Amino acid sequence: MKEIRTTIYVVLVLSLLLGILYPLLVTGIGQLAFPWRASGSLVTVSGRVVGSELIGQQFASLRYFHGRPSASDYNALASGASNFGPSNASFLALVRERVAALRTEEGLPDRAAVPADLVLASGSGLDPDISVEGALVQVRRIAETRELDSVVVRNLVERMAVAPFLGAFGERRVNVLRLNLALDALS
Repeated sequence: MKEIRTTIYVVLVLSLLLGILYPLLVTGIGQLAFPWRASGSLVTVSGRVVGSELIGQQFASLRYFHGRPSASDYNALASGASNFGPSNASFLALVRERVAALRTEEGLPDRAAVPADLVLASGSGLDPDISVEGALVQVRRIAETRELDSVVVRNLVERMAVAPFLGAFGERRVNVLRLNLALDALS
């Protein structure tokens, strides 16, 4: 009986410490040290929240840069990958369909290289960034749709590009939400 009481006591104490007090402490430190990040990196325009820098969203209009496809339909509560492997027939058909749609939408020749991030979903399905190459592929369409000089749109992409982490990890990328907001500011 003593061992059962001790076990219950240890479970309760550890639950209190690790399940309540520690998360509250870490959250409090995060809110004090990095309040914007700890609150979800929310982006506001004219006092209204339009999204998060950390979660991708769908931009379907031809006037905007498009992000990565999402296996979870950009639902942050259901984030995740499709779990299809590269030999799965359904996955290959879906990728071929996306490549064909991208080539049509962007006016690319049949054999033109297509940036992988524009046709493959990320592991979370919520990646907010695309490669600079992925953004540059879309410049012509956006410039034509918005009646802007393509050099202006290309320069915007280059200005919004972020270097790889510590100069070595990853690749140059742009946040699609921030890029589209900057694009709206141009117009």
